[in-house]
Amino acid sequence: MVCIALPGLAISPDNGQLTGRGLEGFYRAGRRLLARCRLRVAGREPLPLQARTTGADTARFVGTLRVSPDAGPDPDLVVERHRCADGTERITLRSAARRPLRLPVEVALGTDLADLAAIAAGSAGPELPATVRAAGLRWSGPAGAASVTADPPPSDALASAGLLRWDLALPPGGSATIELRVRADGAAPVRSAGRTATSPLATAEATGDDPAVPALLRTSVEDLRALLLRDPAHPTDTYLAAGAPWRCGLAPAEALAAARMTLPLGTGLAAGTLRALARTQLRDPGPRCGMIPGPLRDAGPHVPPGCTGTEATLLFPVLLAEARRWGLPERDLDELLPAAERCLTWLLTTVGEGTYLPDPQPLGPARCDTQAHAHRAALLGADLLDACGRPGGEELRLWARRMRAAFREDFWIDDLGGGRPAAARAPDGRLVPHLGAAAVHLLDTGLLGGGTMAPGLLDKVRTEQLARLLGGPALDSGWGLRGLGAKEAGHNPFGHRSGAVRVHETALAVAGLATAGYDKEAGSLLRGALAAAGHFGHRLPEMYGGEQRTDGAAPLPHPAACRPAATAAAAGVLLLTTLAGIRPDTPAGTVTLRPLRSAPLGEIGFTGLRVAGAPFAVRVSRLGLAMVEEAADGLQLRT
Repeated sequence: MVCIALPGLAISPDNGQLTGRGLEGFYRAGRRLLARCRLRVAGREPLPLQARTTGADTARFVGTLRVSPDAGPDPDLVVERHRCADGTERITLRSAARRPLRLPVEVALGTDLADLAAIAAGSAGPELPATVRAAGLRWSGPAGAASVTADPPPSDALASAGLLRWDLALPPGGSATIELRVRADGAAPVRSAGRTATSPLATAEATGDDPAVPALLRTSVEDLRALLLRDPAHPTDTYLAAGAPWRCGLAPAEALAAARMTLPLGTGLAAGTLRALARTQLRDPGPRCGMIPGPLRDAGPHVPPGCTGTEATLLFPVLLAEARRWGLPERDLDELLPAAERCLTWLLTTVGEGTYLPDPQPLGPARCDTQAHAHRAALLGADLLDACGRPGGEELRLWARRMRAAFREDFWIDDLGGGRPAAARAPDGRLVPHLGAAAVHLLDTGLLGGGTMAPGLLDKVRTEQLARLLGGPALDSGWGLRGLGAKEAGHNPFGHRSGAVRVHETALAVAGLATAGYDKEAGSLLRGALAAAGHFGHRLPEMYGGEQRTDGAAPLPHPAACRPAATAAAAGVLLLTTLAGIRPDTPAGTVTLRPLRSAPLGEIGFTGLRVAGAPFAVRVSRLGLAMVEEAADGLQLRT
C-alpha cells in the first residue's frame, strides 16, 4: 500500500506492521527514514481486519484484540492506525471492555537510512543503532540522520532494542491515541506541492449513471496532486514525478504527456513542466542542439530501445500549442516560445534532406510512433509559429506534407486481413510488421484552431482498418489495450512493451478513436479500462497484465508497475473527458463539443474543469448530446 505526497512516501503491507522487509517504510526524497514500526499491545500484535487507502497520501489499518479474560469470543479492543506520507502515524486504541483496562503498548522502531535505489537493488545494508532523544529515538549514519518523536512521550525508551513503551489506562468505552512523527534531521515537515492553495490542478468532479466515473476522476486528481514536485531552483514551477515507488523524479517524456492529458484541469501544470524542461534543453552547437535530454526506454522485442529525449523534444511544442488553445496566459506563451522554436529547429535539422525523422542510434530504424510524434509536432508547431508571428511555419508544413505522402506507401503492409501499419522501417527498407499499441499514436493528431484536429498520417480507409485492429481481440484484452498483439511473436502478457496493458496508450486509443468517429471501438476500450480501475480501487497502475478478460476474472497486477503513476492518473482524466469531446480555442473565444454519440457510460457531467482560465462545466446526456452549464464570460459554443 503506497501513500504518497512527494517528497514524502510511505509503503506498507496490508497488516500495517512495518518490518523493514523489501520496500516497507517511511521515505523522504528517496531516503528511507524509518524501516520498522511494529506495534504490540499487551504483548501481542493486533489481528488485522482491514487496510485501505483513504486518500492518495493516507492509509487506515484496523485490527482487534481480546484483552479481557472474561471477554468470550468477541474482541474488546479495536486498534486503528492512520499512516500519512508526510511522516506521521496516529495509533488509536478503543475499548469495548466492561472494565477499566491498563495496557502496555510497545512500538519497535528501526531504520537503515538507505536510498530507495539501493533498497530496490537489495543492497540496503543493516539497521543503524539508535540513541534516545527527547520523546523518542534517533538514528544517524553517513547518509544523514532521522528521528521519531512521540506524543504523548513514552514512559520508557530503550535504544538497544529500538523500543518505545507506554502504559495506557482506558476506561470502559474509552480510547487513547499515540502520535508518531518521523523526521529527517534539519528538515521541515513535508509540505506537498499538491496540498497548497497554489496547486496547478483544478479540483474537478464528475457525476453520472456509472458510479465508477466520479471515483476514477476523484482518485486520478488526488494521485496527480500527490505526485507533484517543485523545481528546487524555481519553487513556483511544479511538474509531475513519473510514479511511485520506483520513479519519484522527473521523467521528461512522461511529465509532458501527463501534463497534456490534464489540460482540462488547467494550464498551470503544463506551464511549470515546460519551464522546468526548457531549462534542461541542450543549447551547445551540434546535432543535438534544441533537444530535451531523456534516457532510453525499452520498446519491446522487435525494435531497439527508443529515445525518450526525442519523444520529449517533439512533445514540447505540441503541449505549448495545445495549452495555448486551453487558455495558457500570454506571458507564459511568450516566455516558452523560444524553447519550442529550438525544438522545431532541431526537428528540421535532424530530418535534413530526408523524409523521416531518423533514430538517434546508428543504423536504428525509423519508428512508426516517432514519425507520428514528428508529424504532429510539425503541424501544431507551424500553427503556433504563425499565431505568434514567427517564421518557419511553412517549412514545417511542407515537410509534413511530403512525409505524409511517403508514409502512406512506405509504412503500410498489405495482407489478407486488410493490412496494418508497420512498427518501424529499417534503413534498408525492410518493414517490422508487428502490431502493437504504439500504432495508437497515428490517431493522436493534435488540436488546431476552431475545434479542428490536425490531419493524420493515414487516409480514411487505413484509419478505419487501424480502428478495426485496435478494437479486435488481438489488441483489446477486455481490460484495455495490449502493448503487443496476442498473436504476435514475442507476446508476453507481462511484457513492458510486449503485451501488458499500458493505461496511457489505452487512453490515447480511446481519444483517437472517438475523434475519428469510431465510437464502438472507443467505447469498448473505455469500458474495459474503467472495469480494471474498479479492481485497483480506482487508482490505475502504470500497467497491468494483458491476459484476456473472462467472466468473474480480475486484471492481474504487474509486479514492476508504478502505482500511482503520472501517465496512468492523467489517463484517467483523458478517458473520462473524452466522453464530452471538449475542444477549446481560447484565442478565438470559442469551444467546440464533440461528445461520443453512443454515450457508452450513460449520462455524465463534469464540474470544476478549466477552460480559458475559468471554471467550465459540461453535461452529456444518454443520447450523446452535450450542454455547457458553466463557462468563462464571452466564450462562445461552436457546433
